Amino acid sequence: MMAGYNQWANARLYRAAAVLTDEQHRENRGAFFGSLNGTLNHLLVADRVWMRRFTGEGPLPRSLDEILFNTLGDLARARQAEDQRIIAYVDGLTKEALAAPISYRKMSGPGEAVTQPLAPALMHFFNHQTHHRGQAHCLLTQITGDAPSFDLLLFQRDSGMGMN
Repeated sequence: MMAGYNQWANARLYRAAAVLTDEQHRENRGAFFGSLNGTLNHLLVADRVWMRRFTGEGPLPRSLDEILFNTLGDLARARQAEDQRIIAYVDGLTKEALAAPISYRKMSGPGEAVTQPLAPALMHFFNHQTHHRGQAHCLLTQITGDAPSFDLLLFQRDSGMGMN
């Protein structure tokens, strides 16, 4: 459900951002990653970092504030592909895989090694996306005066997931 929610919320976010000018998209508005562009890039960067940790495959960004794409169109195409990758990965997980440990190195600080079960790491992964989408929502609201709802309950009603 969370992978589907992630894709749904990102699609809503990118549709809302599509009305922005390039200047509005890239203007530093004082957010943690500066602009909407910086925030959306960070979301993609973090997802790629975690997917690399989970699967051992895919691109590995150099830093958490790396700008992977400068245009919203390029970023949207990469986001859609990453969301499909996340769904395919999660759909293939078993209870055993969720309980199994994963090991990785932190990107911040001295890069200490961490080992933990996959399930709590996935919870962080999806929570992190929600956190930064909230920042993007705030930026969209500042720029346009409006932003779509990303409520999980709305997704559940729209998709029928979690309603039984």
